Amino acid sequence: MKMKLKGALISTALALGATGVSPAFAACEPTKPVEFIIPAGPGGGADQMARMIQGIITKNNLMKQAVIPVNKGAGAGAEGFLAMKEAKGDPNKIVITLSNLFTTPLATGVPFNWKDITPVAMLALDQFVL
Repeated sequence: MKMKLKGALISTALALGATGVSPAFAACEPTKPVEFIIPAGPGGGADQMARMIQGIITKNNLMKQAVIPVNKGAGAGAEGFLAMKEAKGDPNKIVITLSNLFTTPLATGVPFNWKDITPVAMLALDQFVL
């Protein structure tokens, strides 16, 4: 399990392609700090996981650029999802999300669909009823 998590973290750190980066570019190091968008408020599950990943990347020198967690939780996370949608093609932005990826667009009517972003890795499974 530890090796699987490490592999997923490295993949996440290197891919940085939550918005559709080509495979050739995905293997490159980022050239500027990476914004780690958290579509939730401080202290919740997504925030804790993002900050844990940031700490692991920093502690183990997995990349040269900084990973900067940014909470964008307004509108049940809609602010964060719309920021990702607007950043399409920006390899220096990545999002971490839980079940609100599916529930926020349904509950708010925000013009976002989970298909608007490209998954990089699944680090955990959150069981919920939709």
